Amino acid sequence: MLDEPRSGRLAAWGNALIAGLAAPDDAAQEVLADDSVHRISGLPGEDGPVGLTLGLGRLRALGVRGLRIALPVPGHPLGLSGPPEFNARALAAGEAVIAVGGPAVGLVPEVVEAGPRGDVHVSVEWRCLEVRDAPPADVPSLGEAERELAEALRDATEALARLDVAGAGPAAQAALEAYRARAARGREVLAPGYPPRAVRVLELAQRVGALIGIATGAAGHGAAVSASEIAARAELLRPVERTARRAQVAAYNAYVEEVERRRG
Repeated sequence: MLDEPRSGRLAAWGNALIAGLAAPDDAAQEVLADDSVHRISGLPGEDGPVGLTLGLGRLRALGVRGLRIALPVPGHPLGLSGPPEFNARALAAGEAVIAVGGPAVGLVPEVVEAGPRGDVHVSVEWRCLEVRDAPPADVPSLGEAERELAEALRDATEALARLDVAGAGPAAQAALEAYRARAARGREVLAPGYPPRAVRVLELAQRVGALIGIATGAAGHGAAVSASEIAARAELLRPVERTARRAQVAAYNAYVEEVERRRG
C-alpha cells in the first residue's frame, strides 16, 4: 500500500489537468508511471480506445469537473454508487474512477502483463461505463479519516508487536526495515491542487497499509502457527485495513469534495 493505486494516480492527475494545474502530457506521464501504456475505451464521442492525453481532455470537454476513486472489496463497496454491472467490474478490479459532472460515467482498469520476469510489459485499458449519479458509499470526510487513522496506526503497530515480526524470519524483518526507511524519507503524493491535509491523510493511510502488509506477510511464519491463531490475526487487522482504505479514498476525493463545496 506504499504504492499508489492506478485509480489514485488517474484521479489525482486527472483532477490537476481538469483544473489547469498540469499540462496534459505531464499528467498522462504521471498516471502511466512504470506501466507501458494506458488507454481509455468507451468514451462518449470516441469510436475506439484513445490514449490518456486525449481521453482526459475528452472528459474535460464533456464537462467533467473532477474524478473520484473507489477501492471496493467483497462486503465493502467503498466509493461505489452503482449500477450493479459497474460495481461488479470495479469489485473484480479492486478499484475504479468515477467522473463528477458531465456524463455519469466511471472507469475500471483492465491490466494485462506480458513478458518474462524482469522485463514485464504492463498495459492498462480503462473501460468507460455508465454509473449511477448518487453519493459514494462509506467515504469519510478528511477530518474523520485523520482521526480514525491515528487510532488505526496505533492498532497496526500493536498488531506487529503481537505477531512477533522480529521472530518471523528475515523476509518480514527486511520488509519492516524497508517500511521504516521509506517512511522516514517521505515521498511526494497526490498532485497539484490538493490541500495539505489530504496529502497528510494519504501518507498516513499508506503507512498503516504498509504495516498491515508486513503483518499479513508474517502471519504464517511467526510464533503462532495454529489455524485459529492465524484467523485471530486476520480478525485483528481487518478493521485497521478498512480504515486505511477509507482514508485513502477520502484523500484522493478531497479535490472533488472541495470543488463541490464551493459550488454549493
